[in-house]
Amino acid sequence: MITTTHLAPISLAELDAAASLQTRVDRKYLVPTEALPAVVAALDPATRVLEIGGQRGFGYESVYFDTPSLTSYLGAARRRRNRFKVRTRTYLDSDRCWVEVKTRGPRGATVKTRQEHEATGRTELDDPAQEFTTELLGALDGPMAPTLVSTYDRLTLHVPAGQPGRPDSRTTIDTNLVWTDADTGSERVLAGLAVVETKTGSTPSSTDRALWRLGHRPVRISKYGTGMAVLHPELPATPWRRVLDRHVAAATS
Repeated sequence: MITTTHLAPISLAELDAAASLQTRVDRKYLVPTEALPAVVAALDPATRVLEIGGQRGFGYESVYFDTPSLTSYLGAARRRRNRFKVRTRTYLDSDRCWVEVKTRGPRGATVKTRQEHEATGRTELDDPAQEFTTELLGALDGPMAPTLVSTYDRLTLHVPAGQPGRPDSRTTIDTNLVWTDADTGSERVLAGLAVVETKTGSTPSSTDRALWRLGHRPVRISKYGTGMAVLHPELPATPWRRVLDRHVAAATS
């Protein structure tokens, strides 16, 4: 359990206004869950935590879509310049859902574009969602279908820049991550590890610096790519091989 009672709350509207960050640099860390209290204690005291209806932790579900030839997965595995991800994301506590497309922007930035989607249809791309993805990605090499489902609990933090002219940032802490194969229902649980992600401009945030002081360094992990590699070890997985071998294999065995 992560204790955040010492941090002031921030509403969703305030967070979106201060740090929407649809185009950003993502840095990801795998942190043992028992180390999370030390990480939270080391945060900038001005950090605020997203709170909705008195609740600070929220359940998420992401359904990832790919073509029959796994264009999205292989684009990431082979580090292609035009790689992308398509998913629906459902906020389980509010039952709100979005279809999201992630692409690569200048200097390796992540660009996320999204539109609302029916939560009851989150395992499929209806006509408006298909039109949305086609507009952003163009024609693909076949229809997209669900390949992977990830569920987890998330704590979202607003991190002030601390310097004039620099944008505020977000930090997310994801725990209880479960990957499920969309076809077979086979599951893998990432036991004992949290995925901590900083979403910033080009400059590292105070959260990054706090993590570095505590000995945590960024790793290359993708909830989609790494999850697919865990469930399908026959797939190429070069970008995530180090984190798979050093961390994920033991945590999901």
